[in-house]
Amino acid sequence: MKYYMTSEKEIDEGEATDVYFVRTKEIVEKKGLRHVKVKMELHSYSLPKGYEWAVFAGLEEALKLLEGKPVDVWAIPEGTLFKPYMPIMRVEGPYNVISIYETALLGIIRHATSIATKAARIKRLAGDRIVLFFGLRALHPAIYPMADRAAYLGGCDGVSGWLSRKYLGIEPKGTMPHALIIVFGDQKAAWKAFDEIMPENVPRIALCDTFYDERLEALMAAETLRDRLFGVRFDTPSSRRGNMRKIALEAKWTLELHGYKDVKIFISGGIGEKEILELRDIVNGFGVGTSIAFPKSIDISMDIVEIDRGEGWKPIAKRGKMPGAKQVYRCPNHIDEVSIRIWNSEPPICSKCGSLMKPLMEKFIEGGKLIKKLPGINDIREYVLNQIFKLPEPRPV
Repeated sequence: MKYYMTSEKEIDEGEATDVYFVRTKEIVEKKGLRHVKVKMELHSYSLPKGYEWAVFAGLEEALKLLEGKPVDVWAIPEGTLFKPYMPIMRVEGPYNVISIYETALLGIIRHATSIATKAARIKRLAGDRIVLFFGLRALHPAIYPMADRAAYLGGCDGVSGWLSRKYLGIEPKGTMPHALIIVFGDQKAAWKAFDEIMPENVPRIALCDTFYDERLEALMAAETLRDRLFGVRFDTPSSRRGNMRKIALEAKWTLELHGYKDVKIFISGGIGEKEILELRDIVNGFGVGTSIAFPKSIDISMDIVEIDRGEGWKPIAKRGKMPGAKQVYRCPNHIDEVSIRIWNSEPPICSKCGSLMKPLMEKFIEGGKLIKKLPGINDIREYVLNQIFKLPEPRPV
């Protein structure tokens, strides 16, 4: 028996790829075409139905993949919101070198971008309500750090993965499972044990729907922990849930009625965009799992847009694609105003405010060497939040 996961060595050496790229590399090299260089752009020509933007994520891992190879890499900053047709990354170099990395590169960018985009949509709808990512149990453990990173930089206020402290430098967040209460056989005993053993920096959030009605268990928790209780969480299965808005309102009313108006209410279990919209005005936070872990996929492709067979660069592309390397310009005052232009063209003027639009594509790798300092995860997250809250709320899907 073994874990079916790719090793770092296999990824770095190009073994994590599709067989037709291995065959293509062999043919190109045996036919004496090692000298052929290409410029390949990554872009999305369409977004999932109901999506107007996506969040570019996975750049750090993509640069790790390409570092040390004889290539140049350009990209928009990680965390940038993008729209269809916008190039988000460009790789330049010998095709026989780049070819075997296309599969892994697209997988890295597409998966992280899909998770980050869903997290950003959820956070935009939640507003000032707390959003925690609880989706690891829906994924293979080999990619837990990647998923936590994408969800966090996409806007989640915290993640539950224990390894996030090691890989991301952020403290994991979470409450308690139903199993803890069942093992004790008594809610009050479990809540007291949690309070006694957990360090003071861990908020006392009691899970309140194990054996009895949510309203009753919430009051029980408040009377058990009193001023040490930060909040209550409802994770009721759909088969027992009923109308969660009414349940939360009942609990909130009952807590306030008995003098516990400061106790926060958190909801988890089957939370998506529609549930966020329905509950955000009466609860304080959400635990979101599968909705973010298994989001609608952002379809990203990688295509040759220029080629150099030894006589200089020439624009080229397959049918349905736009030839020529491109730059993306964005208005500094209106982030939804973007313009895609031929590389090295003059920056356009924003039609809304008359400001000179700024280029987004930056050079990150030159000749295989990283030449630009990468931002930290908290900086990327702030960058994402500053963008999404300048845009209208997405329509829940």
